[in-house]
Amino acid sequence: MKVLVLGARGMLGSDVMRAATDAGHEVRGFGHTELDITDPEALRSRFELDRPDAVINCAAWTDVDGAEDDPEGAQLVNGTGAGNASAAAAAVGAKIIYVSSDYVFAGDKGDDYVEADQTGPISVYGQSKLAGEVATATANRRSSIVRSSWLFGINGPNFVNTMIRLGESQGQVLVVHDQVGSPTYTWHLAYGLVRLLDSDEFGIHHMAAAGSCSWYEFAKEIFRLSQMDVVTLSATTEMFGAKAPRPARSVLVSANEHAIQLPSWQDGLASYLAQKQSVEATAAESSETERGK
Repeated sequence: MKVLVLGARGMLGSDVMRAATDAGHEVRGFGHTELDITDPEALRSRFELDRPDAVINCAAWTDVDGAEDDPEGAQLVNGTGAGNASAAAAAVGAKIIYVSSDYVFAGDKGDDYVEADQTGPISVYGQSKLAGEVATATANRRSSIVRSSWLFGINGPNFVNTMIRLGESQGQVLVVHDQVGSPTYTWHLAYGLVRLLDSDEFGIHHMAAAGSCSWYEFAKEIFRLSQMDVVTLSATTEMFGAKAPRPARSVLVSANEHAIQLPSWQDGLASYLAQKQSVEATAAESSETERGK
């Protein structure tokens, strides 16, 4: 299958590129500077040239707090841009996967969210992602909306790296305990997305790590697995005073008959830390080799 990946240089997109290649697909990927999803003419030209069978749209505005300051910018990328990509895919007969977010929910259900639950985003970012869902589904009848949450991976800044950096430099961190979700390793999600390519089960899919935790519990596990002695203090969301409101509980589970299940967030974290150690060791060896020349 010919697969085109949008947002291919980002944290998730780069893992999707590798996962699709590993699965035997013919893959092409474009980052923002190579193919801007807010430019419908550029998309149409590229899709006409490449004629993909499937498109995975990982391109996104990901700055949650920044979206509050620039709602038009977030909407242009996450909403309008998603619709542009979906329409361009439909024009060449390609199906499309749009990666969405747990932030399309208000977080006040008091239980896990399934695909049929009522959305109600409380932030500009969440509103823009919901707009992208609607735009994608409207423009292409062969579309899949995949909601995931709390992503972390080797190819971008993430909560795990932030905690390790702060733990090493300060020995003490303050982390919110009243937001609960499912931290999802992008490598696991990438393989889930590629598996979905092989089906024609269009519509909404929840695809996040199994299990749930608060950011505070996540941080504690990061330090435990990293064998770091860090004082971890808990705080409320209100104490942090973030610009954008966050869902208090946005755990995603799937009620679909043939749901793609991902490993637990604990397994994802352990795998990520092992990958991170391997990448850092390889980089150190390369540096030593260069110095020895």
